[in-house]
Amino acid sequence: MQLPLKITFRDMPPSPAVEAAIREKAEKLDRFYDRIMACKVVVIAPHKHHHKGKIYQIHIDLTVPNGEVVVSRDNHENHAHEDIYVAIRDAFNAARRQLEDFSRKQRGDVKHHEAPPTGQIKAILPSQDHGFILGRDGRDIYFHRNSVVDADFDKLEEGMEVRFVEEEGEQGPQASTVHLIGKHHPV
Repeated sequence: MQLPLKITFRDMPPSPAVEAAIREKAEKLDRFYDRIMACKVVVIAPHKHHHKGKIYQIHIDLTVPNGEVVVSRDNHENHAHEDIYVAIRDAFNAARRQLEDFSRKQRGDVKHHEAPPTGQIKAILPSQDHGFILGRDGRDIYFHRNSVVDADFDKLEEGMEVRFVEEEGEQGPQASTVHLIGKHHPV
């Protein structure tokens, strides 16, 4: 880490053993993501008036280039966190997962979903219960009356904008679902 680790204990005296466990976990995070600029860890002991066991809370605040990763969850129901070392492990595991997500976003490795293809209705053959879509690539895509979603097949008109899911049919490309695009039909 570029800046020293800061550990704070609340409602409990500092513990060299707990501090050593936190330092070990922080070093592992630093090896995983070497651009951590600062790491602040707050260990909060439960209040003494709890009747169902003492559940520790660990808050982690990591400063990284162009951002911050914060792990701060109250696990009142997680009785495994009655063990301070389990609470530390879980908090640092959560920090690692958040660092992985942050790192992916920084690298641009975030998944982008392709928008479904769009086109215009080229022909409607109501007596035969099907029609054709002219795709943006110039191909004709067959669709059946039952493929039309959220619209009435009988009210479709040539030239209407649609989006569709394409699959290979017995006689060529066909649309398995067809959605109208327009003012009253969201994309």
